Amino acid sequence: MITFLSQNPLLLLFTVAGLGYLIGSIRIGGAKLGVAAVLFVGLGIGALDPALKIPEIVLLMGLAIFVYSIGLSSGPGFFGSFRKKAYKELGFILAMILFHLLLVIVAGLIWQLSSATTAGIYAGTSTSTAALAGLLNAITQSQQGTVDIMLDDAVIGYSLAYPMGVLGVMLMLVLMEKLLRIDLKAEQKALNHIYPINQQIENASLRIDQEKVCHIPLRDLKRDLSTNLVFGRIKRGDETFLSSWGSSLEPGDYVRVAGSEEAIAAFVQMAGSRVDNVFQEDDLEYQHKRVFVSNPEVAGKKLGELNLDEKFAAVVSRIRRGDSDLLAQSNTVLELGDRIRFIARRKDVKGLMDLFGDSYHALSHINLFSFGLGMAMGLILGMVVFELPGGLRFQLGYAGGPLIVAMILGNLRRTGSIVWTLPYGANLTLRQIGLIFLLAGIGIRSGHTFFETFSEGGAGWVFLAGTAVSMLTVLVMVWVGYRMFRIPFTILMGMFANQPAILDFVQQRSKNQLPGIGYGLMFPLALIAKILLVQLLFLFFP
Repeated sequence: MITFLSQNPLLLLFTVAGLGYLIGSIRIGGAKLGVAAVLFVGLGIGALDPALKIPEIVLLMGLAIFVYSIGLSSGPGFFGSFRKKAYKELGFILAMILFHLLLVIVAGLIWQLSSATTAGIYAGTSTSTAALAGLLNAITQSQQGTVDIMLDDAVIGYSLAYPMGVLGVMLMLVLMEKLLRIDLKAEQKALNHIYPINQQIENASLRIDQEKVCHIPLRDLKRDLSTNLVFGRIKRGDETFLSSWGSSLEPGDYVRVAGSEEAIAAFVQMAGSRVDNVFQEDDLEYQHKRVFVSNPEVAGKKLGELNLDEKFAAVVSRIRRGDSDLLAQSNTVLELGDRIRFIARRKDVKGLMDLFGDSYHALSHINLFSFGLGMAMGLILGMVVFELPGGLRFQLGYAGGPLIVAMILGNLRRTGSIVWTLPYGANLTLRQIGLIFLLAGIGIRSGHTFFETFSEGGAGWVFLAGTAVSMLTVLVMVWVGYRMFRIPFTILMGMFANQPAILDFVQQRSKNQLPGIGYGLMFPLALIAKILLVQLLFLFFP
């Protein structure tokens, strides 16, 4: 059987992927490993025989596709954090990286490990293949005569520390969630005004009784009151009409609004009273409709740029993106795969459907031109060699290059007629495929070395050092980040997601995309820092 699998690496790949995904779906104590189980199944199967290998191109392809798709989706949040002056979060990330480095140095001194092994542990507990590559490059260029031994030490340190760099971090994040008594749902709700990834949007009918909100264009009313509501139909006497930016309210009007329960309650307090719905959902003149954004011409544009008021009698109330609802605002950027909910005159519905596209078939296709061009630019950037004083050389590699390019392109969203972003569903699918290829490849490749080192003895201290570093880093720095830096726990989980499997795990646990914001903040800065620090650690460790 082993010979058969070694001769058929594609079969081996999907056997590991299938078994890993099956095991990852099993709940243990209310939690499950998810796709991270693919890594551990790969380690187990890879330990059976050194002949079991996956072509390296599969691993590298998985890594590049995963980080590129992550970059496209997290780019806007990353650059938005600078606009929001998220220096506190970036300062914490630097503190976390340096504290992690300090623990590795202490562990190396306590257990009297070689510089190569210690640096390998740093790369392993960081779960950074790019850092390992930088370390191996530094060892190869060293003038010492034991290069082969040091290369083996580095790989062993990396292989033994890597599993607990994944599993240990997961376990400690769950433990800290319990110790700090975090309510993930409540935290998500509290952060909706900052990161509106999943707003709880309600509809309500109101009667206007207060003069202070009357005779003011809705454009000015929304600005002056800072109210986050969408105004729909207005009923004035026997007349019902659709609101526009120039519309104003009058005493006795009935108005249909959409927004959060808090925003609706605040407006009711100053404007009038809440009443039973006096509007028919679909009357003879107006119709509610949901359509997909599949037209590349509108993707990447702000809703306000479409000037719907000038072309149609229509109001867009909400946007469904993946599993999340967003309140439609003029500055909301449309993405392929968004599902738009609007109310419009019946005669305008067809024109709006044509404008947005509303083609599920079109959303099933990936624009290979923009995807391939973006990936190519990322891979080229990853090949560039950066030289620093002291002879240090590093490359961003297959992870850093595609990630940085994808974050820039994801933030731009489009350049002229080129739409860089992917439909939400296509992005998730590519992300999962890339992640599974990556985890299966790493697990199978590292499995034999990992278990062989244990069987030969002498590996226990290295494994213990890696375990202690991984767990203490999370234990101390999560407390520091949450209590001292006041960073939301859900964002913190993403900041500790050094490895794709951890990110997938915390997103499944939080049931939202907030960890991706923390991941997007952490990864580019941490990637470059780890590549540099692992080489400095090797060169200057006593």
